[in-house]
Amino acid sequence: MNESTDTRIDLLRSKIATVADFPAPGIQFKDITPLLACPRAFPTSIELLEERVAHLGVEIIAAPESRGFLFGVPLAMRMNVGFVPIRKPGKLPREIHSVEYSLEYGTDTVEMHSDSIQPGQKVLMVDDVLATGGTMAACCELVEKMGGVVIGCAFLMELTFLGGRAKLPDAQVFHLLEEND
Repeated sequence: MNESTDTRIDLLRSKIATVADFPAPGIQFKDITPLLACPRAFPTSIELLEERVAHLGVEIIAAPESRGFLFGVPLAMRMNVGFVPIRKPGKLPREIHSVEYSLEYGTDTVEMHSDSIQPGQKVLMVDDVLATGGTMAACCELVEKMGGVVIGCAFLMELTFLGGRAKLPDAQVFHLLEEND
């Protein structure tokens, strides 16, 4: 697919709102809610994500809460594979595996049920936006800790100026939209 000539990409781009100075001064927040509300754009984003990753041999999709679920679940359904939620601490009722990771100020943790991923299973990681990459790197570490094989990371949008891809050096990274500033 050639991004410069695919009108589907233009549709998606037109449904991303930029909100100045949110959540703090100087930040240009990329709001995906208009895309989610559009009955053409949202399904198109799932269709395009599938086109980007169909060649990988995905066996299961994993995604972090909450916006990762919005893209991961319909993509898993479209690809006829299972879905594994990666949650914040204290949200899962059974035995879990977890990974703690660093934030700019402090730490956070991601968790997954300990029986969610089978050893050797080919896992596609999905989220809405690749920004600094910390959360996705922790999610990949968690999947690998459980014996899964991360075969790719797919995003609606990549904010390339934040350098998040550098935290995913061993992963194939796919995105539909790219913001350079």
